[in-house]
This record gives sequence, structure tokens and C-alpha cells, in this order.
Amino acid sequence: MASLIVAGGTPLSGTIRVSGAKNAALPILAASLLSERPVALYDCPRLRDVKNMLAILGALGVRWAWDEEKLLLDTSAANAYVMPQGLSKELRSSIFMLGPLLARFGHAVCTFPGGCEIGHRPIDLHLRGLTMLGVGIREEHGLILCDGHSMTGADIHLDYPSVGATENIMMAAVRAEGETVIQNAAREPEIEDLQTFLRKLGYGVWGAGSSTIRISGGRGCADHMSEGGPAERDCIAHRVIPDRIVAGTLLCAAAITGGEVTLCNAVPAHIASVMAKLRESGCSIRAEGDVIRIAAHARPREIKLIETLPYPGFPTDMQAQFFALCTVADGTSMIVENVFENRFKHGAELLRMGASFTQKDRTIVIRGVERLMGTRVVARDLRGGAALTLAGLAAEGETIVENAELIDRGYERLDKMLASLGAVIRREDAETEEP
Repeated sequence: MASLIVAGGTPLSGTIRVSGAKNAALPILAASLLSERPVALYDCPRLRDVKNMLAILGALGVRWAWDEEKLLLDTSAANAYVMPQGLSKELRSSIFMLGPLLARFGHAVCTFPGGCEIGHRPIDLHLRGLTMLGVGIREEHGLILCDGHSMTGADIHLDYPSVGATENIMMAAVRAEGETVIQNAAREPEIEDLQTFLRKLGYGVWGAGSSTIRISGGRGCADHMSEGGPAERDCIAHRVIPDRIVAGTLLCAAAITGGEVTLCNAVPAHIASVMAKLRESGCSIRAEGDVIRIAAHARPREIKLIETLPYPGFPTDMQAQFFALCTVADGTSMIVENVFENRFKHGAELLRMGASFTQKDRTIVIRGVERLMGTRVVARDLRGGAALTLAGLAAEGETIVENAELIDRGYERLDKMLASLGAVIRREDAETEEP
């Protein structure tokens, strides 16, 4: 197990580039199975979840390699549709493979996916949507067995705007006969990025970013040239959008330390709700083009109400980081978690650091304290681990965040990002015994 050791009390300052979005890269990696040409993927983050997805693709016969700043994928030799159970259980996003596997092979076999235990995240919407496309689905011995040889377009209305279900249906529907319409589709920027990629592959997809997405099914693939150099002329080139959660986390880190930070390669429109709440806390924020500048020279003010909602509402993936910020705010703040029912696990660890709050069901009322105290805490999930790290930046003394490998699922070395901005932080990996 790895740990992050944080010495608090240093305001962050400097400039940092935001990495590519994990939640955009994972479905795009799955969708690479639908390409009839090699893919050159730029700004793909080197994260634990990405490594697991690449391992799954490798087990299916996909060849891939990192080449400096890009990831090269060749799916021409892919020859399997049964996903390895061990890897699938580690990665929630392994469920994205169902749609592409059905589209390419007509079959898909997977186990129930893993990931952070942050609440009830059923895959019923995925399976129901695929069933409406004509996929035959049965469960045997913990496996999901799918037959998609007779997929046809359909009108699909999602009971909830699930990001994963929207993306899975999109990827399956590009090879289904006829037109598919997804109503009440999720509107996240990552879905727009997947649409952009699918269109580069030659598929007809429109409407991503709105609540209605239309897919024209078929097997053709457009003859687009790569944006790269001569060696990549036969590649489909795509650059992953910036990670809005990484951007929001870095802005929160500046706010909680009273710092001044500039983000490059950001998309302000993607985190408008986050910036609005930071302004409410007293931060000065300016955005121009792909640059965001934040200055926080005083103790944060209370934030009256944060409610997590599907995009474009306040993202559930930023709830924990704002929880940490509110623990040192001047006044009383309230957070309502509407997306996942079990996403306050970081609260117990923040109590150990001196935070003061009360909880009733999905609502937290936080009374800001003058200063948190450093201690040993345990990350229970990805974003909660990031929140504890931010709390350590504002705490008196040293904070040790255990289970840092969970943070690695969504941040490309969060310790190095923060250290580049002046944070006093280091990583310690547990020594393994010799066999």
C-alpha cells in the first residue's frame, strides 16, 4: 500500500497543465475496437484505471504501445470477446466493453464490474438499453453473456441520465441496423468527446451534449487522414479532452491553502458550477480561453448549499473536495449528495483531523473550524482520497493518507502535481518482501 505524506500550511502557487480526462479516455479506449485503422490517442492519462483497461484490451488481442506523448492502438488482431474476470472486477469502466464487443463480434461475455464502493451503481440501465437493441442477455455463474447478432436500431428512453449507459448504447448502436434514438441521455462533456471519436471512425452520431442522441447504424468507416505526421497517415488521431475533475481538484487545492494558481489546458465551461461555488467561497477566478486563474488570499467563506446533480449540475466527483474545503470555511455550509448514497466515507476521516459536521441521510451540515490537525487517515475511495490530501494541505502538522493507490485511479501522480505548485508532499510505497 502506498501513502501520501503531507505537511500543511504552504499556500500553493504557480502554473500547471491539466491532463486528459480519465472519464473520456476509458470509453474511447473501448471504442477503439470499432476502428478499422490504428488509433493515435493524445493526452491519454497514464492512470491505474487506464492501465487496467489496456490490460483488458491486450487480453482481447489488441496491440498497444506508448510513444512519447501518445498512445498507439491497433485492434486489427482482436479476436476474443470474453473479458478477463480479474481485471474486470477491478475496473468499473470495464462495462463499457459490452457495446464495442457486441458491435464487433456479435458476442460479449463479462463479469459484474468493480471500482470504488461509493454506493449502489446498478448496470440495469446498460443491460436494458442493449436489450432494446435486440441483444439477448443471460446471467450464468456470475457472468453476463450477451448475443448481439440481431441488433437493430430502437427508441430508448433512459430512466436516469446514466453516463455509462448512454456511452455503452452509443457504441453498440453504431453497428445496429437502422436508427437509434436515446432520450434522457446524459449530457457530460465526456459523451461529446466519445461522439467526436466515433465520428472520426466514420459513424453517424449526433446530439451528444443534449438530452437526445441519434445514431445511424451501419458498418462503414470513413477514410479520414490523421492529424499526425507521415508515419501516422493511416491512423485515426484523437486528443482526449482535459479532465474537469482534475481541474476542479487543483482549484480547490488553491482555495483551501489560500494560494494563487493558473491552470492551462482547461475548459472553463466544463466546470462552471465548480467555479461558481469557489467564487461563493470568496475566491477570485478569471477564465480566458483554456486558462483559468484562481486567487484565494483569505479564509474561505461558507457555501450555503452544494447539491450534486447530473451535468451540467455540480459534479458528484467534486463533492468530497468541497467537503474538505468547507471544513475550514468561516461559517456553516451544507452539502446534499443526490447521486450516490454512500459517498461520505471521507467524513469519518475528516473528523479525525478535527472537522465538525452533522449528517442526516444524504445531507451534511459542516461547521468550519479554524484549522485541521494532521494525523493518519485512510482513503476509502478515489475522490475521498483526494479530499483527504487537500485537507492535509490545510492542516497543522503532518497528514499521512493511506491507500494512495486508490487516488492513482483518477490522478496522474497527485503528489507530483501538488509539489509542482509548492506543496510539501511526498509519496511512500510500501516495501514488498522478497519471496
